[in-house]
Order: sequence, then structure tokens, then C-alpha cells
Amino acid sequence: MAPGKTPEEALRGFGEVVAAGRRGPAPVHLWNPPDCGDIDMRIAADGTWFYCGSPIARPSLVRLFSSVLRKDGERYVLVTPIEKVGIRVDDAPFSAVEMRRDGEDRDQNLAFRTQVDDVVTVDETHPFRFERGAGDGLKPYLRVRGDLWARVTRALSYELIALGVAERRGEADWFGVWSGGTFFSICRASEIEGL
Repeated sequence: MAPGKTPEEALRGFGEVVAAGRRGPAPVHLWNPPDCGDIDMRIAADGTWFYCGSPIARPSLVRLFSSVLRKDGERYVLVTPIEKVGIRVDDAPFSAVEMRRDGEDRDQNLAFRTQVDDVVTVDETHPFRFERGAGDGLKPYLRVRGDLWARVTRALSYELIALGVAERRGEADWFGVWSGGTFFSICRASEIEGL
């Protein structure tokens, strides 16, 4: 929590956002308020939001907080016109929990819904990135907005891999998926067995 502030004071700017009746993300990229330190808020790897160690049970409150979230360098902050406060994020701030596919093959569009009901269609502006960690297997992410990413749930990762195809790129064959007219490479085609 910001030094010398109660939880209510540390979060007072959110009342203005609610009162303004905002829908969707706020224009946080335009706001440069004073930094008021960090608060005891955390987003777990599964997308659950916690405040002072307890899960935030009200989905509308989580959606509100997510609408004023941005990343400043390596730090995640909640930003209002009057202040910003830092929070902790274990992995990615969002989880992609539902996928919709329109079209087929190179003409397909993949859209994902996050745990806070953002809907994102994967394309050049909202790309995939794929990470492979020891013991974690393949971890797909998609850009939601700015430098905020959603981790695709394990169940959806399997569905996503099932849509993969091999494509020749330069001197090598790559395995990946198409969406929004763009091919997103996952791995070399020769490494598919390792996924």
C-alpha cells in the first residue's frame, strides 16, 4: 500500500472512473498522475486478482481495475487521472479463457475472451507470442492492449495447437497458426513432437 494511506485512500481515484460510467479500458496512456507507491494487490498466474491476500470476489470490481491497468517499464500500475499505484503480476495480467474461430486455414480469425470479458482478435496488432519453459511446456500469450498480455489457458492451448499447420519460412519449415492474415510461428516443424 502507498505509505501513510488507508486502502480506501490508496484507491480513491477509482471512484471517479466508476462515477464516469466508463466502459472498456480507460485512456490510461494519456494520464501521468503522481506515483503513490505500491498497494497490496496481486494478479495470480491463473488471472485471479487478490487484495491484501484475499481474492477479489466481485467480477465488476476486477473489470474496473483491469480497465485502468497499464505497464510502465517492468512495473504494472493502476492509473487514474489523479494517482497511480503499483501492483504485482505473477505471469500475465489476463487469462484467455474462451476461443472462437471464424473461417479456415489462412483465412481464419481467432478471437479470444479474457477473464475480464475483453475480446481480442489475433492479428498483427494483437499478436501471439509463444514461450517454452522447463516443465511448463508451451505457453501461448496474446497481446490485449499496450504491453498487456493474456496467457492462453492450458485447455485452449491444446485447441490452438490442433489448428497449427506447417509453413515454409525462409530456409526452414515452421509450425504455427494463422489468424488475421498473419502466420504466427510456434516452433520449427521438426520440433512438433516436443510440444
